[in-house]
Amino acid sequence: MKKSPVALILVIDAVGVSTMEHLLRNYDKKVKLPNFSRLGLGEIVSPEFKKRFGPYAGKAYAAAVTQVSATADSLIGHREMMGVIDGRTYGLFENGFSKEYIGALEKRIGRGTFYNKMAAGMEAIEINAAEHERTGKPIVYASKCDPLIQLAMNEEVIPVVEQHRIADAAFALALELGVAVTRAIARSYVKTADGGIVRTSNRHDAVLPIGQKTLVDVLHDHDVWTVAVGKTSDLVNTAYHAKIKLNRKSFIDPKLNLRFVHPGKKDTNPYCVQGTVNALAGARHIYRPRGTFIFANLVDTDSVYGHTRDIAGAVHAIEEIDRVIPLFESRLDRGDLFIITADHGMEHKADYGYHSNEPLPFIAARKGFDRRLGGLKTNVCPGLTDIGNVAAQFFGLEKEYQKIANGKKAGKQESGIAK
Repeated sequence: MKKSPVALILVIDAVGVSTMEHLLRNYDKKVKLPNFSRLGLGEIVSPEFKKRFGPYAGKAYAAAVTQVSATADSLIGHREMMGVIDGRTYGLFENGFSKEYIGALEKRIGRGTFYNKMAAGMEAIEINAAEHERTGKPIVYASKCDPLIQLAMNEEVIPVVEQHRIADAAFALALELGVAVTRAIARSYVKTADGGIVRTSNRHDAVLPIGQKTLVDVLHDHDVWTVAVGKTSDLVNTAYHAKIKLNRKSFIDPKLNLRFVHPGKKDTNPYCVQGTVNALAGARHIYRPRGTFIFANLVDTDSVYGHTRDIAGAVHAIEEIDRVIPLFESRLDRGDLFIITADHGMEHKADYGYHSNEPLPFIAARKGFDRRLGGLKTNVCPGLTDIGNVAAQFFGLEKEYQKIANGKKAGKQESGIAK
């Protein structure tokens, strides 16, 4: 079978350049990042942190790029990578949601709700789990860093299918009443045997309509097989040929030696790594003449370690991502494209980790080529839309991408070691 082209975009959630520097500044032990070093991550941090990295091999393109959309948010960042620039700003709901909205929501979903305060995700669940499990009422809370409504529910109390319907209803009602949210999230969780709380990958995001075509649509329309791994299909909610969301350990291949970093195994990155490996395997063994595009997210550096300001946990998660990078590279053929980036940063304040708009890594490697990427051009489109433009070029669809992308003019990146 003739080999078809493969492009993988891997989003390391919430690890902007400034965030990486903050982690290194506050972690005094040796950091093991040989693969990120080889790919050039150490070349785009401030000089004082470069010594924490190993040698750069000089074969990958590495730069720092700042998003041009107005709000630092997972949805906004992922969409900008796919060609959508959002100039709108969104506020937070410090006092929860209005009585009008909550009352209408309860009628619509046929259940009462409670709590309705701004809170961190695990905090809201831990405080209210017993009451939720006693009454069957969803825990409603506002995010401390994103313009969204969240509804936490135990999978044994409210079935996952109903949880998804509740999130959809919450978002549809918000649109009707003019409540300015970008998402409504069903935060699924389960209890462990020892009474611990673990959020699961059965979460569901009902999200703001995109309002235009994206890179995913362009590729899909031209018969490039499109695959979403993890939460990317929730954030860039458009047509994919396949969506991979794994949530059971039985689906993890023991031969891959994937590791859970969190002592309570609350991390989900191993499932997304396995899902990405599965997508790469499909790209090699299933007939796809126009190629395969894989859009994957590794979320733990945001949800598990970022908002909780767990410095050591975040570093260990990044080290584990570094360790599995060869799993992806070994499944790519000569000429294939591998991009690593982030959707936003994470500012560690005294009370919480908040999303931040900061320079983000844009690392691109094309197997068998040097940092010039075999002629693929960078610095063509502004902000993160340049990532989508490089992927579009790879598949010969740059003109089609630029017709739909909001960014029309050339944009300069903050810094870079390859021009």
